[in-house]
Amino acid sequence: MNLQQLEYIVAVDKYKSFSRAAETCFITQATLSTMVKKLEEELNLVIFDRKTNPIITTDLGKSVIEEAKKVLYHSHTLKGLSSQLSGKIEGELRVGVIPTVAGNLLYRILPQLLKKHPHLKLSIHEITTNNIVAQLKRGELDVGILSTPLPTKELEEEILYYEKLMVYGQIKQRNTQYESPKDLVNEKVWLLEPGNCLTDQIINVCSLHSKQLNANLHFSPSTFDSLLNIVDSMQGLTLIPELYYKDLPANRKKNVRNFEAPYPVREISMVYHRPYAKSRLIDALTKEIKHIISPLLQTTQLKSNEMMIAAM
Repeated sequence: MNLQQLEYIVAVDKYKSFSRAAETCFITQATLSTMVKKLEEELNLVIFDRKTNPIITTDLGKSVIEEAKKVLYHSHTLKGLSSQLSGKIEGELRVGVIPTVAGNLLYRILPQLLKKHPHLKLSIHEITTNNIVAQLKRGELDVGILSTPLPTKELEEEILYYEKLMVYGQIKQRNTQYESPKDLVNEKVWLLEPGNCLTDQIINVCSLHSKQLNANLHFSPSTFDSLLNIVDSMQGLTLIPELYYKDLPANRKKNVRNFEAPYPVREISMVYHRPYAKSRLIDALTKEIKHIISPLLQTTQLKSNEMMIAAM
């Protein structure tokens, strides 16, 4: 029995397919099948029912998989221990980032981060909040960058920055000033797809009720670009985060308005489950994000009582 065999059975259990598991492990399907079969023979039990499609993990196999995950976790911990003790920033960090953050954050931090720490290997996945939380708990990700606070106490959160939520739309009266997000309750407000954390935050902070904006149109965009295009063409308003605003062209920035204090903001945090083995890597990433992003945001100059954190 060896660690590679344990990695193979965990992969097969995850993907329910020998071919898909082989692809992710960068080996041939024949090699993976042979190694798994040898492990089953050594343990004298059947881990996978190969007669089904997708493959099913047997009851005994599930117990083996759980123990294999524990062994692999401790193996990764030991591998990172030498770097941890020597103070080096090296090794792999698996990072999940929500889509509404990734597009305006990653290009700002990655060049400097990788130049400063050339031995740091980042594996970045742009996925939803629910998937990040689930993968952190399963040990498939080391850290997540997402909007907080989360409705769970199982994960640790370290705040990276706050960014304002700003009104976007072709406002008829150029001097219109919305004092509070709740001033939008009777406006035509377009939102990203249901389940998106920013959508939930906007609904909460603006006290919006679910309503169909057009009798013959149901539209649930998944990106800011699609959202703003529909706002431009069909009128109405939406809310955008501050970093996204900074990347807008000048003609679109003219359609943005600030609220009055206390400003609605979203809280972006570094979230992790078991950081011990990779705490130095997580700390390095956290420090770099704060160093680069904080000076760009208006919220850096605000006091806590001048901000209202949007709940999810």
